[in-house]
Amino acid sequence: MSNEVLWIVFLIVDLLFTLITFKVFGKKGLFALIAANIILCNIQVAKTIDLFGFTVTLGNILYGSIFLSTDLLSEFFGKKEARQGVIIGFFFMLFMTVVMQLALFFVPTEEGLVVHEALTVIFSVMPRIAAGSLAAYLVSQLHDVWAFNFWKVKTGGKKLWLRNNLSTLVSQAIDSLIFCFIAFWGMEQSILIEIIITTYIMKVFVAIADTPFIYIAKKICPSDQNA
Repeated sequence: MSNEVLWIVFLIVDLLFTLITFKVFGKKGLFALIAANIILCNIQVAKTIDLFGFTVTLGNILYGSIFLSTDLLSEFFGKKEARQGVIIGFFFMLFMTVVMQLALFFVPTEEGLVVHEALTVIFSVMPRIAAGSLAAYLVSQLHDVWAFNFWKVKTGGKKLWLRNNLSTLVSQAIDSLIFCFIAFWGMEQSILIEIIITTYIMKVFVAIADTPFIYIAKKICPSDQNA
């Protein structure tokens, strides 16, 4: 299976899981999913792949679907709950970063050396990536919550597709700029610009793809759903 086909399958599966989580667990499920996605996508970002002619990092799908979760929280439960979801994700990403850095200081047994080395490869790069991710996540997600509700008021609660895409596309641009400048600062400028552009393009695909799913959520999850 090619990377492109696998990426599309991954995207659909992730967005479907977001809907299932919302349907089954409501608001609390979205809170948990945001925390899980922010942790997992920051592990996946260490892996680069060739995709649609670009070299990109993994993690864009999981990270992009966080915007769907916060938009669902905004749409069904209001701005306050969406902001709470953002803060929960930020806290658990910070927690994961701290505890995994501490875990690397433990001296492994001979049998555990292979696992220790693998964890070191993955998590030794985490501080800088995490710093970029935490800053980008907090700024872009809080902007997304604000923008989603701004456009909701401006459109009188109509045109869900418009507020979903306008808020997410601008927020993803903010996120890509902040994250890439912090996480990859120091590399050749042309490469840095390419990473920013390709990262944003991948996130745009995710943002557009999640639009039908938020409409499906409106159908399967009534607005008075219990949290």
